Amino acid sequence: MKYAIVPVTPLQQNCTVLWCEETMLGAVVDPGGDVDRIASVVERSGARIERILLTHGHFDHAGGVLDLAERFGVPVDGPHREDEFLLETLREDAAMFGLQARGPVRPDRWLDQGDVVTVGKIEFAVHHCPGHTPGHVVFHHAPSRFALVGDVLFRGSVGRTDLPRGSHETLIRSIRERLLPLGDETGFIPGHGPTSSIGLERLTNPFLQG
Repeated sequence: MKYAIVPVTPLQQNCTVLWCEETMLGAVVDPGGDVDRIASVVERSGARIERILLTHGHFDHAGGVLDLAERFGVPVDGPHREDEFLLETLREDAAMFGLQARGPVRPDRWLDQGDVVTVGKIEFAVHHCPGHTPGHVVFHHAPSRFALVGDVLFRGSVGRTDLPRGSHETLIRSIRERLLPLGDETGFIPGHGPTSSIGLERLTNPFLQG
């Protein structure tokens, strides 16, 4: 598997373009905006996009979904149905921050704990990790010790829980029960900021101590 991180929008959200080296089939994860920039990365990769994956429904992660899905003619997988209320109000929520997003977004497939998403010959296990949003999901590829965790966990921090239907207690439980068991050697791409690993965060993240 190969991937490229594409920071998009003024919020510098980490959109990820990833692809299976054997089949050259790929996916775009969390296209929050700047669709032309994302499409340029896809073109340079040589991959053929077969789906869009969403970790959760916030506008900075899903604002470019409709444009990108139309451009590539592909389905949208995720997040969990509990984030439907956020995908319904993408345009209005983005406007509150002075930004633009197309919506509403209606995924072709809602995801839940235990589901599997395939990109080429790569299989991602889906983990439902509520707290930042109620329908947040994480994508994990065990063979390469790699995960896309959206806004659940960051290097040295965790996701915000002061937004609608957020819960700090639920978020920490999701991290402890769903992310930490992925193993210390698992590296991850967060929704914003630099990459990290489960082991580094277990040892140094102040929100996970004690």
